Amino acid sequence: MSLPPLALTCGEPAGVGLEIAEMAWSKLKNELPFFLIADPLHLPGTVPYQLLQCPGDTSKIMPTALPVLPHPFAADRTPGTAQTENAGGVIDVIAQAVDLALSGEVAAICTLPIHKKALKDGANFPHPGHTEYLADLAGVGNVVMMLASDYLRVVPTTIHIPLSEVPTALTPDLLENTVRITAKGLQDQFGIAAPRIAVAGLNPHAGEGGAMGHEDTNIISPVLSKLRSEGFDLSGPLSADTMFHPAARAKYDVAICAYHDQALIPIKTIDFDGGVNVTLGLPFIRTSPDHGTAFDIAGTGKANPASTIAALRMAARMAQNA
Repeated sequence: MSLPPLALTCGEPAGVGLEIAEMAWSKLKNELPFFLIADPLHLPGTVPYQLLQCPGDTSKIMPTALPVLPHPFAADRTPGTAQTENAGGVIDVIAQAVDLALSGEVAAICTLPIHKKALKDGANFPHPGHTEYLADLAGVGNVVMMLASDYLRVVPTTIHIPLSEVPTALTPDLLENTVRITAKGLQDQFGIAAPRIAVAGLNPHAGEGGAMGHEDTNIISPVLSKLRSEGFDLSGPLSADTMFHPAARAKYDVAICAYHDQALIPIKTIDFDGGVNVTLGLPFIRTSPDHGTAFDIAGTGKANPASTIAALRMAARMAQNA
């Protein structure tokens, strides 16, 4: 049984996203079906495109042209400089993709990078980012950000907050929810029946018995003990400095970390171009390249499509498992 196509949202038109979309089509046109939701007038024009009447026509168009579901924007594309007039269009494209996912017309969503300041300045965008907006559209309260590649999967329990706020934000409820959502996502979307989950400690050497902090003993350990009693395969809290060498990585399917950099530095070091942002806990599959709008190289042809290609491939694999 063939799956519906993937939807690729345009993101910020002034960034590298549209250039990367065309490059991704060139690489994947004979491999997997996806269509771009964008204003056709914004396309760089390096590949042929064809307007799409409905998602179901994607596979027929894909081998010879980039399928584009047209969505008009208010202003032209100016590479490297965001036009606040286009903020509403960026937001609406994401909402359109979610509607298609919830209706079953697409198998997954892959989102190209947005520029949060442009959205806030142009449309009073109230959300911290893509993930929170998707969760709001889907009507879910708790989601998890995973960065994944062929070599490593990581989840930061706390994300975009100052390091000084992490010990307070790292609550037992947050950690428990993160573990539960991560385990279910690995089962439902990655086809891992019994996920092996490694959990990093907050402090150096996971607190070393309280000598370097008490959060590991007082917050993390009790949560892991509770979840182990329910059958979760958990190791930790572990010293983060010994978790990411090859032999250690072979022992788990995902590493749950205490804070942003503890999770993202290892994966970006191991596989900078192949890392994919995955949102777990949504009622649909969502992936995204692990980079931003790259205004500094927009329009130069220097953008690297590797992460977007990896994100589309991962979305397709996840859809097959779901």
